[in-house]
Amino acid sequence: MASACVTGGNGFVALCLIKQLLEKGYSVNATVRDLGNEAKVGPLKQMSGLGRLAIFQADLEEEGSFDEAVNGCDYVFLVAAPVNLASDHPEEELIKPAVQGTLNILRSCVKAKDSIKRVVLTSSCSAVSINKLEGVGLVMDEEAWSDLAFLTGEKPPTWGYAVSKVLVEKEATKYVAEHGLSLVIVVPPLIFGPTMGSDLPYSILLSLSLLSGNEDIIRGLKEIQSLSGSISFVHVEDLCRAHIFVAENELATGRYICCAANTSVPELARFLRMRFPQYSVATDFDKLPLKAKLVLSSEKLVKAGFEYKYKEMEEIYADTVGFAEAIGFLTQCNASGLTHGEDDVKVG
Repeated sequence: MASACVTGGNGFVALCLIKQLLEKGYSVNATVRDLGNEAKVGPLKQMSGLGRLAIFQADLEEEGSFDEAVNGCDYVFLVAAPVNLASDHPEEELIKPAVQGTLNILRSCVKAKDSIKRVVLTSSCSAVSINKLEGVGLVMDEEAWSDLAFLTGEKPPTWGYAVSKVLVEKEATKYVAEHGLSLVIVVPPLIFGPTMGSDLPYSILLSLSLLSGNEDIIRGLKEIQSLSGSISFVHVEDLCRAHIFVAENELATGRYICCAANTSVPELARFLRMRFPQYSVATDFDKLPLKAKLVLSSEKLVKAGFEYKYKEMEEIYADTVGFAEAIGFLTQCNASGLTHGEDDVKVG
């Protein structure tokens, strides 16, 4: 039986990844920061019937705390990462903890490297697409990096998150090369689809914002296009399948962008207004370009043999909206006109 460790096991992506691994017959070790937080650990416990699942307490800030969880595993999936987009001090509160936390897990992996075949790191397209290039339809692949000089110099919104992702990738790549570990990096855009967690992740709130009418979240969506040049996304199930694919594929190497759809806020709004006429979707975005500046290319991943299950915007949104309607989220938003913050939206 193959075995895997998934860090940040109670997160949106991690929960889906753990489910897929268990369904494939893997033995899974999942890490969480607090075993006593039932709201966070509960969704993991509910998957125990799918296969062998052990839950460990580990903290990115504590060197050695991942030793037990990674010991004896074939694959280690580094999904856990600090996400403090609103930090006033991103150098100390986001960038440094992200880099050191990743290195702490890798140090544990070095201790167990006799068993570990590969480490898979989850990054973000914010490490790829943020730049001052001009044009329309620019193609960004795995050779592209976000412009650190621009990010640290002009400090646009959420600049610290993007810098953290670039530096985590570079420092992790350097570290594994020095210590004889195999590392592959998966680079996703926004992640849509259903969640198994107790809260709605911010990325799902973003996906639904034009339908829910939440102006604060819509503002965030517009900022993403302004900063990154597009609204690009992938279904969470495909992202997790891609993680397993690159882990098991012995020929996999380097970075892999995993992106199914590229659009802009105006184009997305027009699509949603036509596809879901029962919702009032605004389509007037004068200050935003109609066309996306760039597209994120998954050509490397597809050429390696990966096939998307959710290939089109229509399929991704049908599943995401269906989930939101099933839990009553969109009904609640449209009936009450209320807005919701990331931390107060509960699933179920």
